[in-house]
Amino acid sequence: MEKPLTQHIRKDGRPLTLKEYEAVGGYQALRKILKMTPKEVQVLVKESNLRGRGGAGFNTGLKWSFVPLNAPKPKYLIANADEMEPGTFKDRILLENTPHQLIEGMILSAYAIQANESFVFLRWAYKTAAAVITNAIQEAYQAGYLGNNILGSGFDLNMHLHIGVGRYMCGEETALLNSLEGKRAIPRAKPPFPQVSGLFGRPTIVNNVETLCNIPHIINNGAEWFQKLSHTGDAGTKLYGVSGKVKKPGAWELPMGTTMRELIEEHAGGMQDGLKFRGALPGGASTDFLVSEHMDVPMDYTSVAAAGSRLGTGTLIVLDDKTCPVGFVENLQHFFAQESCGFCTPCREGLPWVEKILESIDSGEGRHEDLELLEYHTKALSPGHTFCALAPGAMEPLQSALKYFREDFETHINEHRCPY
Repeated sequence: MEKPLTQHIRKDGRPLTLKEYEAVGGYQALRKILKMTPKEVQVLVKESNLRGRGGAGFNTGLKWSFVPLNAPKPKYLIANADEMEPGTFKDRILLENTPHQLIEGMILSAYAIQANESFVFLRWAYKTAAAVITNAIQEAYQAGYLGNNILGSGFDLNMHLHIGVGRYMCGEETALLNSLEGKRAIPRAKPPFPQVSGLFGRPTIVNNVETLCNIPHIINNGAEWFQKLSHTGDAGTKLYGVSGKVKKPGAWELPMGTTMRELIEEHAGGMQDGLKFRGALPGGASTDFLVSEHMDVPMDYTSVAAAGSRLGTGTLIVLDDKTCPVGFVENLQHFFAQESCGFCTPCREGLPWVEKILESIDSGEGRHEDLELLEYHTKALSPGHTFCALAPGAMEPLQSALKYFREDFETHINEHRCPY
């Protein structure tokens, strides 16, 4: 089984230095693309069917093609390393262990859109990653992979590390751009889209860390190779994670389309002794629950969507039969209410209301009409009713919990207590 993203990660956790990365083929893709046109690079990545690994799943090469190549500079390429989705810890592995894989991927992507400035937008809590990335950027400059006239090609690219202040909203790319500009992290109206008017009003591409780390391997090995790594039509490998009361929580690089059953039972070692699987959020906190009937659904964008959820970040949060689903969802809604930027009324007022209702039900003070109120919110905060996707994402675990675990909500109300 090929694992291009993680094959050179060491067990002792030491990051690959520049020389070590070069020894395993690092920066050969850079030398290769400098003999290609930017449009040829875009077409290759588009044909590979690399879909964004940050959660949206949009075709990466197609996204790049929206940037006007003839637009005057500056243009910007940004790596979104602000990994704030609860239950998600996949990008951290790449940041801390293979920093030059990310840097090379960023250089290749910047060349494809002819960007001359780039940023790594990093979560504030990733202290180790910050030190590792800072050192790797310095190594890349010293080797001539960054700066002016890279490898004598005439292509220029500067790279900067930016430490975010720790707001979940920065996962929305236009809010991230506002934060980079020193403004409040709130989403922007679209259009215009960042590909045309992004950072400081200039053409900008924002890609996730895992997405960017795939680029060197696609350039080196081709689109067909990348497609064959997958079990399904959604190409490549995927960094999957599992957290919750399993025996071996962790993250693994596996073929796209690996089933939830294989992830939980084989790689995560199954449920802890005395516990049974009840459900899982397949892609972080802002996705709908999948339950036992979905265990054999391929974990790819298309199949998970057909099952009624989203692949998101591909990091499962497992619910067991001894954990209260009402308290589980209440905890998530507390996070989302806290992280709302407050820009639009439905999100600013609706999420705290949802949290208070769930708190009341969990503490034994709920009423049957509270379930109707929760159902109302899942519709009032659905896509198209709020300015961005934060509140609709928050409603996904709630609406699916009401669907699959409604008896638990009713038991709390009828018995005036949490039965767990």
